[in-house]
Amino acid sequence: MKQQASNHSPTHGLDSKPLLVISSLALALVLSACGKQDQATSSSAGQQVDSAIAKTEQAAEQAKAKTESTLANAEVALKDAAQKAETATKEAASQVGDKVDDMSITAAVSAGLAKDPDLSAFKINVDTKNGAVTLNGTAPTDAARDKAGSLAKAVKGVNSVDNKLVVNAG
Repeated sequence: MKQQASNHSPTHGLDSKPLLVISSLALALVLSACGKQDQATSSSAGQQVDSAIAKTEQAAEQAKAKTESTLANAEVALKDAAQKAETATKEAASQVGDKVDDMSITAAVSAGLAKDPDLSAFKINVDTKNGAVTLNGTAPTDAARDKAGSLAKAVKGVNSVDNKLVVNAG
C-alpha cells in the first residue's frame, strides 16, 4: 500500500475561517489604535504649535515693553545731557563775556592813563577781574595817584578801584 503524503499543517483538522476572522479583527484593532494614536499626536502637535505661538507673542510683548522702556530712559538721558550742555554753554559764554569785559576795561583804563600828561611817563600796571580794577606801580605825586584812581573809576563797567600806586618822590 502506498502511503499518501500527509499534510501536517497546524490548522489541519481545524476550520480556518474562524482563525482568519480572529486575525482580521486583531489587525483591525491594531490599525484603529494606530489611527487614534495619530489623532492624539496630531492634536498635541496642534496644541504645541498654539503654545509656541502664544510664547512667541508673549516674548514679543516683553521685548516691545523693554524697548519702549529703554527708549524712554534714553530720551530722559538725552534731555538731561542737552540741558547740561546748554547750561555749560551759557556759563562758558558768560565767562568769555566777563573776560572780554575785563579786557576792554583794562584797555580803556590803560589808554586813559597813557593820555594823561602827568601819568603817561610812568609804568602803571592795570589788572581787572569781574569789573574790579587794581592799579600797581608808581605815581609822581599824590594828586597824580588820585587822578589815576579817578580815571579808572570813570571807565564804563568798573565796579571798584584798588589804587596801590606808590608816590615816588624824586
